[in-house]
Amino acid sequence: MSTTITVNIDQINTLDISAAVEVIEQISSKNAILSNEQQLIFNIDYPREDGDPRELSEIPEIRLWFVRLDTRYPWLPFFLNWQEKEFTRYAAMLVPHQFTKEGIQYNPEALEIFLMSKIFILTDWLKKQEIPHQSRLKAMAQLLGYDLEDGLFSMF
Repeated sequence: MSTTITVNIDQINTLDISAAVEVIEQISSKNAILSNEQQLIFNIDYPREDGDPRELSEIPEIRLWFVRLDTRYPWLPFFLNWQEKEFTRYAAMLVPHQFTKEGIQYNPEALEIFLMSKIFILTDWLKKQEIPHQSRLKAMAQLLGYDLEDGLFSMF
């Protein structure tokens, strides 16, 4: 029961997040939060010229659109479909990186700042929603190669 937000070139070029806002407001309503956990997928319709080797996360206009969305919904990773790699793609939109033969290589310091920011934001947001958070956030961190200690959560 995934939910898809389609984003087109016009929305990206005008930083129009209204279609995403409409969907996110629905899935994040108090009664729908848990049933929409890890269900959100983005379909980015951004035509490129033939031979353009860039990944979507390497296109500045797309990244800027996601920066705008992230400032509105900093807790959005809770809803991203992790199995479909939406969280790691979302991270790529917000964290400096490069592609190598081995795959995506994030800037390590930027990735750590991004992850810890999301941990703090999601901890507060999940507590407000009265949703257990520690195991969820540890699993999210593991997607980016981090193992969080239980003691971290007792600090805040």
